[in-house]
Parts: sequence; C-alpha cells; structure tokens
Amino acid sequence: MAQALQPNTAGSLFATDGKAHPLQDALMAATLVLGLLSFITSFFHGLHLLTSWAGLAGLLVGAYGQWISVTTRERFGLILGLGASGIGFLLGMAHGGLFGGLIS
Repeated sequence: MAQALQPNTAGSLFATDGKAHPLQDALMAATLVLGLLSFITSFFHGLHLLTSWAGLAGLLVGAYGQWISVTTRERFGLILGLGASGIGFLLGMAHGGLFGGLIS
C-alpha cells in the first residue's frame, strides 16, 4: 500500500517531481513578467522601444528556461511568457523597432 501514501501527480498539468528548482522558477517568473510587460506596452505606439526590448529579453530568457526546464509546470509558464513576449516583440518591431528614432 505504498501508493496510498503518495498522491498520483503523473496526470496533472502542474505535475512536479517534488524537488525545488529555484533557477527554473526564477526564469519562469522573469519570462512571465517580461512577456506581460511587452504585451501590455505593445498597445501604445510610443513605447515601442520598451516593448521590443522587453519582448526580446523575454524571448531569450524563456528560450534558456525551456532548455533547462524540468517539470511540466515550468514549461507551461514559460510557454505563456514566450507567447506574450513574441507578440509584444513583433508589435514593437512593427511600431518602430529596437532603435527606432534613436539611430537613423
């Protein structure tokens, strides 16, 4: 009856291995914050520098996080952050780019 003492998390979307992953969790949080910042600021054309740089940083941090991620929970958060970062980055590039107006 050993299985009665341990819950079955294999079928859960947020399954974890029961170990702490501080680096992976920090990368996931940073990707989500950068993605949210990039996505929200993409609605304002004048903030294209912030939008595009935050989106690019979110894409790079999220890609590294995906590379070293261990659990489904980490990958799920990273994919959400990567999607928001990608949308923000592309809209920021469409509105003026990484250096729009600063270098001509």
